[in-house]
Amino acid sequence: MPTVRSRRVEYSEATRQALVASAVELFTERGYSGTSLDEIAKRARVTKGALYHHFGGKQALFEAAFAAVEADVVDRLAEVVSDSGDPWEATRSGLSAFLEVCLEPSYQRIVVQDGPAVMGWERWRTAEEAHTFGVLRTVVNTLVESGEIGDLPVDALARIMFGALSAGATAIAGSAAPIRERADIAACVEQVLTGLRLARSSSPS
Repeated sequence: MPTVRSRRVEYSEATRQALVASAVELFTERGYSGTSLDEIAKRARVTKGALYHHFGGKQALFEAAFAAVEADVVDRLAEVVSDSGDPWEATRSGLSAFLEVCLEPSYQRIVVQDGPAVMGWERWRTAEEAHTFGVLRTVVNTLVESGEIGDLPVDALARIMFGALSAGATAIAGSAAPIRERADIAACVEQVLTGLRLARSSSPS
């Protein structure tokens, strides 16, 4: 049977999860500046004291919401790229899935738009790299090792692609026609990938 301590731990974790879920919803709907801690606590159905027990303030809660959104994206992307045994198709599917994520309101508002302003650019970039960069590096490494593209430095190529995708996410989030912007960026990404593959195919043996 659960002990008193284990029930307290479970309750504490449930409270934290409720607060983070509430924060994700409200930060998405109203943005960081338009959301109050009172509103977050009310939607989570906990006291403000319970909120401060878990988080030191609004920014700490925002960073937890940021991490939750990113972790969900990473889980979904990892599932997409692992579903195909073909490295090339897995890469194309993963990049397409990421660009679809860029259309989601929570990713746009919390990660792309408010993240740099709230967390500061350096902290935001470090946090972003700690999540999505790992998946991208794995994909790039698989492409190189499988011979789908040339024998390029994995870290350098992954960082170039990561920078391009981050810029694409910003463009999609700020566009008046995000679906069209997503399609344009997807076409460019596909062309770049194809170019890398053709360069490998035409290189002297």
